Amino acid sequence: MTSAPELLVPDAPPTTDRRADLLGALKDSSSVGLAMFPLGIAFGLLVVHAGLDWWWATAFSALIYAGSLEFLLIGLAVAATPLAQVAVTTLLVNFRHVFYALSFPLHRVRGRWGKLYSTFALTDEAYALSTGEGARNWTGRRILLLQLLFHVCWVSAATAGALFGALLPVRLEGLDFALTALFVVLAIDAYRVRRDVPVPVLAVLCAVVAMVFFPGQLLLVAFGLFCGCLLVHHFHERRSRA
Repeated sequence: MTSAPELLVPDAPPTTDRRADLLGALKDSSSVGLAMFPLGIAFGLLVVHAGLDWWWATAFSALIYAGSLEFLLIGLAVAATPLAQVAVTTLLVNFRHVFYALSFPLHRVRGRWGKLYSTFALTDEAYALSTGEGARNWTGRRILLLQLLFHVCWVSAATAGALFGALLPVRLEGLDFALTALFVVLAIDAYRVRRDVPVPVLAVLCAVVAMVFFPGQLLLVAFGLFCGCLLVHHFHERRSRA
């Protein structure tokens, strides 16, 4: 006597409860959102100290919303940098988002406007949380809420820092080093995770070459050289493993 064939039961769809999605997004964004406040406040203070009105901090953080790029744009805006150079700098700084898009779960987000905002609000923090092991069952609504909460935290912190800076009678020194310090810490953490010695060596060499031969375009040239070196290093590693 043969047994009945087993029925294939499809996986249950992710929960669509709005309250659960909101509470989950609040929980997921709480620690990272709080960590964004000190940097956002430093950004707002730096905007005011650069001679710009306080509302520029709100405009940058709301419309550009690109963390490290916003710090760079302060100096570029004050120096009246040509748009072509601003565009190339933006491309080099945010080029990593092209690779983020390959694995970001945008297909879960519904609606044209939802997908458009999710693409705009794709930050390092949102990508890290949305592509983790615990995010496999997240709905598109939860992903959007997470990104929106991060966006609100950043805009609020930048605006608060700018308003606070406008009220200060004295200038705080050293705030322009905030972004450099952030990248130094990120670089150290990345090296601890993957001790790939040639990468930081290449970064230092690219910076030295740009500083010596192109002092007026140091950042742009250093970024371009480093991206090219990383591509060569990547293909060299792949060929050596084959």
